[in-house]
Amino acid sequence: MSFSGVCPYDDETEFRNFIVWLEDQKIRHYKIEDRGNLRNIHSSDWPKFFEKYLKDVNCPFKIQDRQEAIDWLLGLAVRLEYGDNAEKYKDLVPDNTKNADNAAKNAEPLINLDVNNPDFKAGVMALANLLQIQRHDDYLVMLKAIRILVQERLTQDAVAKANQTKEGLPVALDKHILGFDTGDAVLNEAAQILRLLHIEELRELQTKINEAIVAVQAIIADPKTDHRLGKVGR
Repeated sequence: MSFSGVCPYDDETEFRNFIVWLEDQKIRHYKIEDRGNLRNIHSSDWPKFFEKYLKDVNCPFKIQDRQEAIDWLLGLAVRLEYGDNAEKYKDLVPDNTKNADNAAKNAEPLINLDVNNPDFKAGVMALANLLQIQRHDDYLVMLKAIRILVQERLTQDAVAKANQTKEGLPVALDKHILGFDTGDAVLNEAAQILRLLHIEELRELQTKINEAIVAVQAIIADPKTDHRLGKVGR
C-alpha cells in the first residue's frame, strides 16, 4: 500500500512510524487533531497511546501481540482502502488469472487471427504454394499444416539431420535371392542392387505416409465450433 519503510516487526522506530502511516494514510480513525499522541513516536508513553488506539479501532489483539496486531490493522486498512476506491478496484483481475489467460493464448497462437482478412489469406496461400502443401477451403487448417511442416522439417535440428550423409551398411548380394535369372551374372547383380534400392525407397515412402497421417490426425483431433454453420467440427 505504498509504505516505503522497512519491515516493522522488529525495529521499534519503524514499527511506530508504520502505525502512524497506517492511521494517517489509510485507516483515519482519529480526526487529524486527535492524532498527536500517536504521532509522538519518541514519547515513553507511546505504548499506552498505541494500546488505546487498538481498543478504539476494536482490534481483538493486545499490544504484546505485535505481529497479529499489525496483520489485523493491515486487513482493516485494505478493507477501508477498497471501500474508498471500489470503482477503481472492481475491474482488477488477479495476476494468476492474467497469467492463466496469457498461457492459454500462448498455447494456441492462432486463436485470435482474423481468417477473413485478405492479407492473411494471401500470405497463407503463398506459404502453401512455396511448401507444396495441399490447398484447403479453411485457411486456418492450411496454416496449421504449414506450422506442423515447419516444426518437423525446417527447424535447425531437422535441417541438420537431413543434411547428414547417410552411411549405408555393406550388403552381401549373394544372400538376397533375385527370384529370376537373366542369364548374365553382371545383370543379375545389377538387378539385385536395383531391388534393394527400391525396397529402401518404399520404406522412406511409408515413413512419409505415417508422418502425413500423424499431421492430419493432429489437425482433425482439434475440432472447433463454427457458429456460422451451426455445428461443431470442420
